[in-house]
Amino acid sequence: QAEALVERGHAVDVICLRRDDAEPQVEQTGGVTVYRVPVQRDKRRGMVGQLLEYVTFALWAFLEVTRRHLRRRYDVVQVHNLPDFLVFAALVPRLSGSKIILDLHDLMPEFYCAKFNTHMQSLPVRLVACQEWLACRFAHHIITVTESWRQTLILRGVPPAKCSVVMNLADTRYFQAGSAARPTEDGLQLIYHGTITRRYGLDLLLQAFARVRDSIPGARLTIHGRGEYIQDVRALVESLALEPVVSVQSEFLTAAELAQLIRAHHVGVVPYRRDIFTDGILPTKLMEYMALGLAVIAARTPAITAYCDDSMVELFTAEDVDELAQRIQHLYHHPERRRELARNTSRFNQQHNWPSQRERYATLVEELARGPQRSPRPVQSA
Repeated sequence: QAEALVERGHAVDVICLRRDDAEPQVEQTGGVTVYRVPVQRDKRRGMVGQLLEYVTFALWAFLEVTRRHLRRRYDVVQVHNLPDFLVFAALVPRLSGSKIILDLHDLMPEFYCAKFNTHMQSLPVRLVACQEWLACRFAHHIITVTESWRQTLILRGVPPAKCSVVMNLADTRYFQAGSAARPTEDGLQLIYHGTITRRYGLDLLLQAFARVRDSIPGARLTIHGRGEYIQDVRALVESLALEPVVSVQSEFLTAAELAQLIRAHHVGVVPYRRDIFTDGILPTKLMEYMALGLAVIAARTPAITAYCDDSMVELFTAEDVDELAQRIQHLYHHPERRRELARNTSRFNQQHNWPSQRERYATLVEELARGPQRSPRPVQSA
């Protein structure tokens, strides 16, 4: 998004966390100036620990945004959750006339319900919902990543004209079908990449893979990512005696390097469990696999089936290890089905692609910056 605005001739600053101490405090990349504050993520923390982490970053962000705004007035400040209350770091710009966009990639009430195994009426989640409501009231415009979540926000009181969908699609500079050779090894090369957490079903994928490995000569599985569940994944790989055929990787990769890694595989897997949070997620990894022309095996969730049918994705019942194993075997024994799925992803890619979303997004920001004489039109996904 930042680079999309730079391409339209706008100056863009990004204020963010530091991944580690080796990262520079200030950096120019892709025409964007990046300012990193001295706060690092630790996803292993509990609810209280995460809250303290959020508050610490919000305070640092408030100071940094205020300091830079007073030096060079921002026309628009876009704030990405989590947490939603991070939007209040833009208090001084808002009071001085800047427009505020709240980017809700994840809905916090659903996220906390799933993460801490509670329900929407529990006191902690009701408090989270309250801060979401306040954050949405504070912002001039809301963007989220699926039409399902847009409708959820509207049901919670966000005016339809104030809420748009900007899908989190694959960057077509790196993720394009046919731009590199496919894997040359025999067997079936599977990959999962992204956040490593229990709700994303890595244990289910490993159990399914263990059931089929002996019937698929040369089968390999790559798991690449980071998250609080990575040690559990490595332990399960060991307990299932999968070390010779499963690689668990966590090193940082650029977008170009990640695309190259994915291209070295036949099939991408999205083995999500179903819960109140994952039911609303359209995984970026799914769209990256499809953009590269890989066949995909994915759990049948409401968000995924809203955008993809079984002619585009090999769907299986979420959390059904037996069915997942059957789908893996089916794609091994029927390479023509893999080719069919890869071809049919073009329908999704033609309708949902970053170049078209980029134009919609940049236009929305520019219309908001112009002021009340022309309010931004809400952007909806097809």
